[in-house]
Amino acid sequence: MSTLSSDRGVTIVESTPAADPAPLGLAGFALTTFLLSGHNASWIPDLIWIGPAIFYGGLAQFAAGMWEFRNRNVFGATAFSTYGAFWMGLGLFVMLGVDTSRFFAGYTGGDLTSALAWFLFAFAIFNTYMLIGSIRVNKAVFMVFLTLEITEILLVIGFFNLSHGGTAWWLHFGGWMGIVTAAVAWYTSAAGVMNGVAGKTVLPVGAPMMS
Repeated sequence: MSTLSSDRGVTIVESTPAADPAPLGLAGFALTTFLLSGHNASWIPDLIWIGPAIFYGGLAQFAAGMWEFRNRNVFGATAFSTYGAFWMGLGLFVMLGVDTSRFFAGYTGGDLTSALAWFLFAFAIFNTYMLIGSIRVNKAVFMVFLTLEITEILLVIGFFNLSHGGTAWWLHFGGWMGIVTAAVAWYTSAAGVMNGVAGKTVLPVGAPMMS
């Protein structure tokens, strides 16, 4: 805590800011996105991503969002809290959906893939205005949201396609795009860590595209 005195004799007490939680949130998002995207691209086994989705991409990222509220960063708080909840929600949905006879009685495979498509479509709407907002953050964060926007759109198309008897081509394409998203998020996370430790720019993130 720090104490400041104003000219009017009023004492202002300011709390010590928390450490930047963004690298943690981005790292949790990146690793979980990588694992699920590798599965969507067909070369990482299924379900290995569920644990990280709940605890790393989910809980840890959600906590990062809460700390961003503490730092009065409305953009980071909204982004990390929302995508932390996204991962926990998706992980829970898939865990329950493993036993379709118990938890999704009456659902067909097409119903489940259609449900996933609508789930991702709803988050794509959220991601669209966050993408616009990221223009005022920095280029690295903008690229995270841009690649994520493309990934979500491809996966929406892919799951709707599967629900109507189509092939998994779009889903695989979305998986590879998700790997690109994870790489960009990992870079942005690494930049936050390395630049913070060095006290100078080691990994550039670029200036805001609009001030």
